[in-house]
Amino acid sequence: MSMNKQLRSLRLLTFIIAIIEIAVLTLFLVAYFYNFFNLREVPHLLLYVFVILAVIIVFNLLVLLIAIIQFNKIRRVNDLTAADLIGADIQEAYNFGMIGLVVTSESGLVLWTSELFKDRQIDIIDNNILEWQPALRDANGESVVRIEVNSRNYEVKFIAEAGLYIFKDITEFYSLDKYSKDHALVIGIIMIDNYSDISGVADDFNDVISKVRNAIFEYAKEYHVLLRRYRNDAYFAICDYQALESMQEDKFSLLEKVHKIGEKEETPPTLSIGFAHEFPDANKLNEMATSAIDIAMSRGGDQVVVSKYGEELVFYGGKTEAVEARNKVKVRVLADSIFSLIKNAKNIIVMGHTETDMDAIGACLGIAAISKHFEKDCWVVYEPKLTERKTRGAMTSAFTRDELNKLTVTPNEALEKLKANTLLVVVDVHRPSMTLAPKLLEKASKVLVIDHHRRAEEFIENPIFSYIEPSASSSCELIAELVRYSGANPRVVIPSSYATIMLSGIFLDTNFFKAKSCGIRTFEASMILKEYGADNSTADDYLKDEFEEYSLITHIISTMKTPYYGIVYCKADEDDLIEQATIAKVANQCLQMKGVNACFVIGNIGEKKTKISCRSDGTINVQLLAEKMKGDGGGGHFTSSAVIFTNYSIDRAETRLLDVLSEYLNDARKVTN
Repeated sequence: MSMNKQLRSLRLLTFIIAIIEIAVLTLFLVAYFYNFFNLREVPHLLLYVFVILAVIIVFNLLVLLIAIIQFNKIRRVNDLTAADLIGADIQEAYNFGMIGLVVTSESGLVLWTSELFKDRQIDIIDNNILEWQPALRDANGESVVRIEVNSRNYEVKFIAEAGLYIFKDITEFYSLDKYSKDHALVIGIIMIDNYSDISGVADDFNDVISKVRNAIFEYAKEYHVLLRRYRNDAYFAICDYQALESMQEDKFSLLEKVHKIGEKEETPPTLSIGFAHEFPDANKLNEMATSAIDIAMSRGGDQVVVSKYGEELVFYGGKTEAVEARNKVKVRVLADSIFSLIKNAKNIIVMGHTETDMDAIGACLGIAAISKHFEKDCWVVYEPKLTERKTRGAMTSAFTRDELNKLTVTPNEALEKLKANTLLVVVDVHRPSMTLAPKLLEKASKVLVIDHHRRAEEFIENPIFSYIEPSASSSCELIAELVRYSGANPRVVIPSSYATIMLSGIFLDTNFFKAKSCGIRTFEASMILKEYGADNSTADDYLKDEFEEYSLITHIISTMKTPYYGIVYCKADEDDLIEQATIAKVANQCLQMKGVNACFVIGNIGEKKTKISCRSDGTINVQLLAEKMKGDGGGGHFTSSAVIFTNYSIDRAETRLLDVLSEYLNDARKVTN
């Protein structure tokens, strides 16, 4: 019989005796009160009562004595030491390793503990172990649970067959591990984004730059970061993980401090910061930090990118839109570099993204025109099934069947034309998973990337050249600039049919010059295309809606809801399949309404594919929100982005959107100067 059962039997016996005594006493009092059996006339009644009470007291004392003796006997039988069970030598090893044992019943009641618990004054015998430590519910033969008891840390493993919990004291190891993590090496880079625009030639005498530098050094001093300037606009930073963690909790308020410095400046200063940690090699950390700062810069700057080895990047900031930099010298240098790659290639293959839109196909045609200028064979990867309807219509209207056959190839045909010295140009996208032919990327040895979207964590691996310009409104704008400002002689000529589709691509991505991303460069690019014969009317016709599409847009807008002030969202019917361009149009139309700062449109774009199109008037970073939704692909521009989900219903996508808005909307709001 177990100790627990014996104790329960002893308690039951004691309880029964007590009940009998109370019952007898109650019967006597009732009989005396009502004088049953002439009880009051019994001679010497009080003496008899006294004797009976004395007997009861003596009896109870005897029962108590027997219970104590029996209890001690049970304790002696059950209170075995670990040495009795496993031997003194093994017990000594357990003591040295600070290992404790606990035996429990099937219901989780503690029956026995080893000396480790007694020495540490942890008395849990006869208690339910899961009530004492609920976390132990997760302990099993496969997993180990970490708990804390009396300021000490234990790892616990449970052997169900024996009802045995094994406790290992890891306090010293845990403290050492925590110390090692807290003081692990972290390497970072801090850059002033628009240094040359602010400082000009008077670096040492520029008041804004001096204030920014002071803010950087004060912040570094506050968080125990070692700084070394290695360039006029850049600092090398070294700290430990504890300092980085504190800065993350602070959400890198240095960005906000720099914003305040430039409140009244024509060109407000911003910072890009990259940190890397969780790897023992300093060279690798430096490589990770360099990659992080590149991503921060390519996403428009004014943000922090934290890179933890083996995990996803973490972004902070990004509350200001990329500033348009009208540096024609830089564009000329980039153009000459890109043209040189094209001239030295054997042939050219150019492709955009899936659901190819007018901007992607227009940029492809621009590259085709440049390749033709250098007398290089060039093919545009084109798959009608993976192309938006309006883009398909524009291609069939602008080109004859023979012209299309000569100009375009399917993804499979492109693989056959890929040679060792082929240059693969990817436009309007930089995510491998979103390209029209991902297999081309795997086999191509030379890849050139030209895109206007903010760089995401997923990026084409090892391109020989990448031109990511998030301040541009469209890829067609970038290509038009490359053609105009290059040093090519004679100048590159863009056929009028190409230029018209490129202009239509600019119309699409700027919502006919209404988008916040539209700037002086956009109008200049449009002017360049006009010089090459782009037709406004035809470009507009390519994007016109049919009656059915217009009716569908109106229906979706009618579902509009306002979860937050200035924030609206609409959703299509669950049974409807909507073209991506149509969803984008709904978002653009919603944004034209007064008082709307950001809008989100949800719709099914294919079998098991649900898309949320996001638009903003520039006061909210919808790219950040799209990334936080964690779909198959989320991102884009500060003011225009999207996310796609697989196996999501419309309602589930709506719930995900509302959850992200609730958690991250404040983080996405733009800093206003």
